Amino acid sequence: MKLVMIISIIICIIVVLVTALVTSKAYTVNHTVDPMPTDDKHKQNDENKIS
Repeated sequence: MKLVMIISIIICIIVVLVTALVTSKAYTVNHTVDPMPTDDKHKQNDENKIS
C-alpha cells in the first residue's frame, strides 16, 4: 500500500512540474498578427470604370 502511495505522489509531482514548464514556455511565445490585405480588387475596378 505504501508503494502505491509513493508512486502516486511521484506521478502527481511530475504532472505539476510538466504543467508549470509548458505554461511558462507558452508565455514566452511571441504571437504575431498578419497585416490587413490591401484592397487591390476595388482599385482595379475603379480604374476600369474611369477608362
